Amino acid sequence: MKSLWRFWVAVALLGGTALLLHARNSSEIIPQRQPLASFPRSLGGWESSGDTPLTQDVLDVLGPGDFLLRDYQEQASGADVDVFIAYFPSQRAGDSIHSPKNCLPGAGWVPLQSDRISVSVPGHVPFPANRYLIAKGEDRRLVLYWYWAHDRAVASEYVAKFYLVTDSIRERRSDGSLIRVTTRLAPGENLDSGQQRLVAFAGNVVPLVNNYVPR
Repeated sequence: MKSLWRFWVAVALLGGTALLLHARNSSEIIPQRQPLASFPRSLGGWESSGDTPLTQDVLDVLGPGDFLLRDYQEQASGADVDVFIAYFPSQRAGDSIHSPKNCLPGAGWVPLQSDRISVSVPGHVPFPANRYLIAKGEDRRLVLYWYWAHDRAVASEYVAKFYLVTDSIRERRSDGSLIRVTTRLAPGENLDSGQQRLVAFAGNVVPLVNNYVPR
C-alpha cells in the first residue's frame, strides 16, 4: 500500500508539473551559469584522476542537460571518490532528474542497504542525503546523493518535485540537479569510515555548487 501511495503521489506531482510548466513555457527563465566541465580538478587535498565519459545510451536516458562524472584521489590516504553532477536547465518537457536507485541496479549493482543521513559541511546549513550501499561481486561501494536547486538540498525525490512546482510559479525556473558522491569500501571497511570520507569530500564540493547550479 505504501509503494502504491507513493506511486500515485508521484503521478499527481508529475502531471501537475507538466501542465503548469507547459502553460508557463514561454516565460521560463534559464539562468546563466558556469559549465560543469570547468569544475575544479583540485579540491583541498583531493586531485582529479580524470573524467569518465558518459555513453550515448546514458545521455539518451538523461536527456538535455550538463553532466559531470569525475574521479578524485585523496593525496594523503590514496582513497578514491567519484562525483556525479547532473544539471537540468529546464524540466518543463519531462526531462527530469533520475534517482540513482533506478539507474544503478540497471548497471549491475545490487542494493544492500538504503537509509538517510544528515550532512554537515562548512558554509551551509545541514541537509539530508540518501545513503546507499551497493555491491557487484566483491566490490562494495557507498553512495551519498541528494537533489540540489537554488541553494537548497533535499533527499526526497517527491519533495524535489514539489519544489519544482513551487519554484516554477514563484521564480519561473524549473532548473535543478542531482549530486552524487561514491567511494569504494576496502575489504572489512565499515560504513561509518566510508561515510566520513564522503562527507569530508562533499565539504569541498558544496561551497562551489552554486557557481554551476544557480541559486
